[in-house]
Amino acid sequence: MNNLYRLGAALIAGTLFGFGLAFSQMIDPAKVLNFLDITGAWDPSLAFVMAGGLAVNALVTPLILKRSKPMFAEFFRLPTKVEIDARIVVGGVIFGIGWGLAGYCPGPMITSLSFANADILTVFVAFVVGTFISRWVLAHRG
Repeated sequence: MNNLYRLGAALIAGTLFGFGLAFSQMIDPAKVLNFLDITGAWDPSLAFVMAGGLAVNALVTPLILKRSKPMFAEFFRLPTKVEIDARIVVGGVIFGIGWGLAGYCPGPMITSLSFANADILTVFVAFVVGTFISRWVLAHRG
């Protein structure tokens, strides 16, 4: 029964996240690309959406972490790595290039699958292929 609650909570959270992305128009790649175009048709709306998300997270996370454990898990899964290394920098650069070229961040990209047009399906397939390639490279590097 605990798995059913966990899946229900994930479904509610994912639905809320997708609705928020769609409502704020962040599933439109033009909004993202215009945010990145600081010398042209700059659109600051993405910054406001990110600031809203960060503000909610900053307020709620300390309250959640006061609990002895999560509501639908045995323990909190918190990041332990705090140093910035070459992998995080190079990965961030590659992510940024892909985001800038496609206009999609992973959350809005998945939300945009509801449109099921050739552009978003191509971006999604490329995202999946890139993910598998990176996992293969990391598993086989010497």
